[in-house]
Amino acid sequence: MALPEPTPQLTPEQLAAKAEADKQQRVAMTWGIVGIVAILALLATAIFFLLRPQTDMETVSKIRDVFIIVMALESLLIGAALVVLIVQVSSLVNLLQNEVKPILQATTETVNNLRGTAEFLGENVVGPVIKLNGYLAGLQRVIELMGLKRK
Repeated sequence: MALPEPTPQLTPEQLAAKAEADKQQRVAMTWGIVGIVAILALLATAIFFLLRPQTDMETVSKIRDVFIIVMALESLLIGAALVVLIVQVSSLVNLLQNEVKPILQATTETVNNLRGTAEFLGENVVGPVIKLNGYLAGLQRVIELMGLKRK
């Protein structure tokens, strides 16, 4: 049964930094939710005005232009996200090639060395010891059968 790992004790500075980070995360989350709600409200308002029967063509064309601008900004945002994704993937590939691959090669080499050592010990140490024990057991049994030694 494994013992539970002791929880690390944080210093007051670390606790304060953690609390500050949690506070910043909550603020960012709140602003993100407010932004999403505002965008949805604007979208609902635009749809409402588009569905009104007395809407004139000038208003519809202005709304269309606004939507085109919003779509252009969205495509810029998606492009930036793709650039960040490509940078992260290249950093992952770099990590795999320069750090993980040498570790795997060293591990493979170590396993091969251990395999060779185990074979060497099996052939040169364990085998002769087992043979010697067999010969000694046979000799002991022969001595017991001849009556020179008691059981």
